[in-house]
Formats: sequence, structure tokens, C-alpha cells
Amino acid sequence: MQNWCPCWAEDESICARSVNNEIHFFEKNEFNTIAHKLHLQKVSDFVLSPGSQPNKVAVYVPGSKGAPSFVRLYQYPNFGGPQSALANKSFFKADKVTMLWNKKATAVLVIASTEVDKTGASYYGEQTLHYIATNGESAVVQLPKTGPIYDVVWNPNSTEFCVVYGFMPAKATVFNLKCDPVFDFGTGPRNAVYYNPSGHILVLAGFGNLRGQMEVWDVKNYKLISKPLGSDSTYFAWCPDGEHFVTATCAPRLRVGNGYKIWHYTGSVLHQYEVPVNEELWQVSWQPFLDGIFPTKAVTYQAVPSELPNAEPKPAQAYRPPALRNKPVTSSKLHEDEPPQNMKPQPGSIDKPLSKTALKNQRKHEAKKAAKQEARVDGSQESALPPATQNIPCNPMPAVTSGDPEVDKKIKNLKKKLKAIEQLKEQAASGKQLEKNQLEKIQKEGSLLQELEDLELGF
Repeated sequence: MQNWCPCWAEDESICARSVNNEIHFFEKNEFNTIAHKLHLQKVSDFVLSPGSQPNKVAVYVPGSKGAPSFVRLYQYPNFGGPQSALANKSFFKADKVTMLWNKKATAVLVIASTEVDKTGASYYGEQTLHYIATNGESAVVQLPKTGPIYDVVWNPNSTEFCVVYGFMPAKATVFNLKCDPVFDFGTGPRNAVYYNPSGHILVLAGFGNLRGQMEVWDVKNYKLISKPLGSDSTYFAWCPDGEHFVTATCAPRLRVGNGYKIWHYTGSVLHQYEVPVNEELWQVSWQPFLDGIFPTKAVTYQAVPSELPNAEPKPAQAYRPPALRNKPVTSSKLHEDEPPQNMKPQPGSIDKPLSKTALKNQRKHEAKKAAKQEARVDGSQESALPPATQNIPCNPMPAVTSGDPEVDKKIKNLKKKLKAIEQLKEQAASGKQLEKNQLEKIQKEGSLLQELEDLELGF
């Protein structure tokens, strides 16, 4: 039984439930009469928008027989006619979706998941992220690192969102409403992200099968505030005041060491409670408050004093076999962590941040340009020689070829493909929405460049 649960709008004026190929809407909690119906063949999921009226609804219809899946946005109760949808986004590779409205109900993020990753890269299937706005705009969110999407969260200000994604160590990136990266937090052991109610502080955390390492960030300046460690945490929640948060170890996820801690965002533990032996803690919750009760305070980097003793566990030492224990320690890592990086274009610059491949290509182009420039300088120096020298006949340099017509043909084809990719990248930079096969072409640029380099070096 899935998607059976009725949903109410925040002001409880509307209730909606899914029935076969329709979504039924009831008003003022009168369930004897259906106020409105949204009919869509094979509709399988829907999400009502948060906030006040006019209410909006996002609906999902899975693809079948080669047709793509799609998500549509409607404004209640305008469901009639083909032009009634506010926005529409279709996509392949979706067995199920998760739809996330922002707080202002102006856009939806759609996490599309498949049960099986046909490439064999992941046991947990494959995920893609799509953006749909009520003004009709839509896009695929391009994630620079391959791997699963662990968490996607809107900033409460509704103008940006944070995604944690990629094979471990995972990347975390903040995107704006144009789906351009604003800030990259680099890589680390994390699988969750939490914005505080004001949206000016963010916590990246690694819970579940990770050690509980947290990073608290100042969102406005993108500075790291603290790095507390909440070992064995199964639950995290911000306090409505936006300054404190709670971490808890609850049953049945973990039945040992149940309890909770209340933290200040600067990393201090202000209160701690441990459940007595043979008892379990099932749930922890903050007392709710209305929005706007607590004013937003300026971020401080100085740790708040705590009456509790500093019981931060010592980092576990890596196992060393007896033969190496009296010898100097050599550090080695399976992965080199990527540092945080500000992706915002600098003032006066309209260029988008470049990917690693694009930067590599840019360096190659600059090197070629410099070589051509040197050749021109040499040519101008030769032309400045006395007339007698100029009259000496010289044989022109023949075009460099491999001597193998097949290899020459391959080189020519590769250069043609790379030129087409450059044109596609220029179109994308100008704001044009590229098709899926065009995006795949761009992703092959690195391998084509490597192939061209190998062929040219071969002779």
C-alpha cells in the first residue's frame, strides 16, 4: 500500500487523496462531496504545496512502453484543459520519485530513482535530480560527481538548495534557482544536510553507517564554524530558535547507548541525557513554535561555554601490525579529500565555473595559442631579415601526417567531434536547454581528447 494517505493543505482548507487515475479534492473537511477532480491516466503520486492559498499540486505519472515519466505542476482548482498545467518536466530512468516543494511554493525538486543501475556502478540503483518552477522553467541539475544522491534540502529562503551526492567521500554543493553551483563544500564523510529555520546556518553530517562527523557552516560567508562529533546519532533536528540542535540515539535503529545531546552550533554540548540500562529511547522532538517568533541573530565563531566536561572521544588509531609499531608512521589515504570551493563568478566576470575537464581543455587551448603566437613572432622576425636573405628559396614545411591514411582519418574525425562539442558547450553557456544525447556528447570530451593525444603522440 503506497500513496494511499490523504494530505491536507497547511491551513486545512483542502484535503486530497489519490483514487485510481484521479486525485480527489475535498474542501472544509466535507468528505461527502468531491469539490474537484484531477484526472490523469496512471497518476501514481502527488504532493500539495506548503504555505497559504492559492495551493498548488505536483503530480507524477510513471512512464510505460517507451514513453517518459513526467511531473506536472497545477494551481488548485485549475485542472481543466491541456493548457492548465503551470509546468511540465518529462524524464527517463524513473521507477519512483521524491518531490520537494520549496517554502514559497515557487519550485519543485524531483529526485528520480531507478531500482537497478544498468551500468553496474551501484547496487542501490541510479538517481537523477530535476528542477521544475511554477513559471514553466525546468532543468536537469548537473552533479559533477557520479554516485547516489543521499540528501536534497531547500534553504528556507527558497532561493537555493543543497545536494549531498557521489560515491564516498561524498560531495556537497549549493545550487541557485538557475541550477548553477554557488558553493562546493568539497568531499567528506557525509550523507545528510540540515538548514536551520533562518537558513543562515547549515550542518553537513554523516549519520547511519558513518561516524557522526558534523560540519557547521555560515551560509552567508561560507565559512566553517565548528566540527562537532555526534557518534551513533540516529536523529538530528534544529531548535526553532535556529541556534541549537539535538542529536539522539534512538531505538529500534540502535538499542544500546540510547540518549540525546543538545548542542550550540559553535560545537558546545549544553545538555546530555543517557537512558538507564535496559530502557529505550524511541523519539525526541523540539517544542514547536510559529515562524518569526525567534529573530535571526548574527553568526558567532567563538564556542559558547558549557558546564559539561569536554568528553570528546579520542580519535581511534589505525591498526598497525607488530612489525611496524616501532617505526615512523607514514600517512596514506584511500581518497584525497577535495577542499571547499566558491563557485560564484567574481565581480565583473560573467563566466560560469569550469569543470575539471573544461579546465584541462582550457589549459591545452592556451598552450596551443601560445605556440601559435611564438610561431608568428618567429615568422615576423624572419620577414624582418634583409632582402637578400628573403630571396633564398625555401621549401615549405609539409603538413604533419602519420603516413597511415587510417590514422589520419581517425584524427580528422576526432577533431570534428571535438569542434561539435565546443559548439554545444557554447550553446549551453548561452542558456540553451540541451537534449540528453547532447549532454552525453559533452561528457565524452575527456576521452576523445585523450584518444586524439594518443594518436598524435603515436607518430
